[in-house]
Amino acid sequence: MTNKYQEKIGELLATADVQINGDRAWDMQVHNTELYGRILGQGSLGVGEAYMEGWWDAEELDTLIYKLINANLAQEVRTIRDKLFYLHAHLVNRQKGKRAFEIGEHYDAGNDLYERMLDKNMIYTCGYWQDAKNLDEAQEHKLELVCRKLKLEPGMRVLDIGCGWGGAARYMASHYDVEVVGLSVSKEQIAMAQEKAKGLNVEFRFQDYRDINEEFDRVYSLGMFEHVGFKNYQTYFEVANRALKDGGLFLLHTIGHRRTAETVDPWIERYIFPNSILPSAELISRHSATLFSIEDWHNFGLDYVTTLREWDKNSRAAWPDLPNYNEEFQRMWHYYLMCCVGAFRSYNNHLWQVVLSKGEQPKPYQAVRSAV
Repeated sequence: MTNKYQEKIGELLATADVQINGDRAWDMQVHNTELYGRILGQGSLGVGEAYMEGWWDAEELDTLIYKLINANLAQEVRTIRDKLFYLHAHLVNRQKGKRAFEIGEHYDAGNDLYERMLDKNMIYTCGYWQDAKNLDEAQEHKLELVCRKLKLEPGMRVLDIGCGWGGAARYMASHYDVEVVGLSVSKEQIAMAQEKAKGLNVEFRFQDYRDINEEFDRVYSLGMFEHVGFKNYQTYFEVANRALKDGGLFLLHTIGHRRTAETVDPWIERYIFPNSILPSAELISRHSATLFSIEDWHNFGLDYVTTLREWDKNSRAAWPDLPNYNEEFQRMWHYYLMCCVGAFRSYNNHLWQVVLSKGEQPKPYQAVRSAV
């Protein structure tokens, strides 16, 4: 017997070619009938929390999310609570001051998890799969691609804004004989990065990017711009410009959204990336235009689908050896990764590498697409 809430949710799901308790891999299997009212009352936040608590499942969760995104169902169930969240994002600079360090809590979740989930260099950004056979190769190819796009030369001084566990900095120092300074707001990342970089010409600092006041031959940022916040984009590009010598290159590697938005999904905001927002091409261009020239814009967002699936496979295989993470956390992590897969499959999200130059260049920039 169905109730009015179930009927409403069933009608909405049908527009996305999803059935309740259907026999297809992407159909929603409901274990608690209170789910329907929770979705209508709490929107996407309720959907995600209910999944964490085991109220529903889907064999192909990423396909389900992909279909829901394409049908724009989040708009249909947006609640007053969601609208207040969006209003708050307009009024408050959520990445100002101490808030800038809140995102570090995501990366402090536990090095044991990230060591098992990621590649051998612990690169927590999209791999480059053009000629790669596995995750390790895809990430090394991505790092090589970045180095070639930056036109690195021995002796250069390079700034890494948001250095993670230091894999990119170590690669550049060891393969291109450059000096790298890496910044992060995660204490766990900095501690491990320092340990792994012994003997290399690399320095890691627990420091907000806005506090940098030095000059470098090259600047790059891999997967950090998503945490900057639209109210801080102009400041971000001003800092990068200030840190870069005349004639230098700046590579921005970021997830982007095909439409300009000023908020992130409330579930992602609460459980995964606090105070974060995906940029659009419009906003990147607008805030960088007076400071840099765009030399190259490369989109390989579908490579993130493969990368995320590898991370999900690795993390699920690791849970038996990681007893500190309970079932709710495990379900949260799987839901997060599969939501991201769905977003990239739908072409709502992209992965951009943008090469920007400061001032006059000695010769025309040659775009790079090969890492081997």
